[in-house]
Amino acid sequence: MAILVTGGAGYIGSHTCVELLIAGFEIVVVDNLSNSNINVLNRIRELTKKDFKFYEVDLIDKSSLEDVFIENSIEAVIHFAGLKAVGESVKIPLHYYHNNITGTLFLCELMEKYDIKKLVFSSSATVYGVPINVPITEDFLLSATNPYGRTKLMIEEILRDLYIQNRDWNIVILRYFNPIGAHPSGRLGEDPNGLPNNLMPYITQVGIGKLEELRVFGNDYPTSDGTGVRDYIHVVDLALGHLKALEKVMSTSGIDAYNLGTGRGYSVLEVVEAFEKASGRKVPYTVVERRPGDIPICYADVNKAKKELGWAATRGIGDMCLDSWQWQIKNPNGYEDFKHISKIKMN
Repeated sequence: MAILVTGGAGYIGSHTCVELLIAGFEIVVVDNLSNSNINVLNRIRELTKKDFKFYEVDLIDKSSLEDVFIENSIEAVIHFAGLKAVGESVKIPLHYYHNNITGTLFLCELMEKYDIKKLVFSSSATVYGVPINVPITEDFLLSATNPYGRTKLMIEEILRDLYIQNRDWNIVILRYFNPIGAHPSGRLGEDPNGLPNNLMPYITQVGIGKLEELRVFGNDYPTSDGTGVRDYIHVVDLALGHLKALEKVMSTSGIDAYNLGTGRGYSVLEVVEAFEKASGRKVPYTVVERRPGDIPICYADVNKAKKELGWAATRGIGDMCLDSWQWQIKNPNGYEDFKHISKIKMN
């Protein structure tokens, strides 16, 4: 029996695949490679010394997705696949709604057809909208300020309705805060297409000289230095949280949601400072207008995950920055094949 990992070649999915294989699980990976790279799969095999099946399939191609269920004995599903850029979702909302929601509907329909009712869903802290206070607990009022967040919120509601209709479903919803960092080996990391949407790859690309300066979106928020505050979590800690969630869906019934974060917020400029300390590189920046859909402050209360999943983040902002930098200098062109021309050394 295998664990189906949708979006398993992506940033968070690939790190989770590593931890699943190390823990002894058999996995089947589905990914359309729209925002990932085929080389990731060999890196996973290299790090774990284990093999697995891979299907280049888009979830909205229901017929091809069904072949995966026909050809494999699936026990549970960890569902990462989906478009994820807040700014992009504001520009092309219909594409986000179609891709994220339709793909999840097809996945759940096939899970039901083949009697697979154990699911870990990759949600987001964006479902909390603009929180009235922090830290954010799982029982906060849910809303969203952008189409990406609304797709996650809608899917959460779909999953709750699914459980009400059939109590045999076991579902854990994981609300991520802000994943950064990379595998400590430097072999897996965040490799965005084009200009990065997320803070850390933008910082590392400035640090290595690929980009001239960091764009800071707004410095007039009600925070200590005017820049947005987020709860940054190391991607390996996040991956390990999925193993704990999988243990829960394999052993109990019901549906529940958990925050995965560190419980502490850092401003953009605090992250820049931490990165400069970890890397020894200066990160020049310029302040630009706020991005549509961004909020001032967002960090988690993580007590529920500690108590009910037995999980807690253990890596600090220094580890996140150092591992991100190691990934960048070892892979100056991401996962694409390259000749090692970088003369930058770790400080």
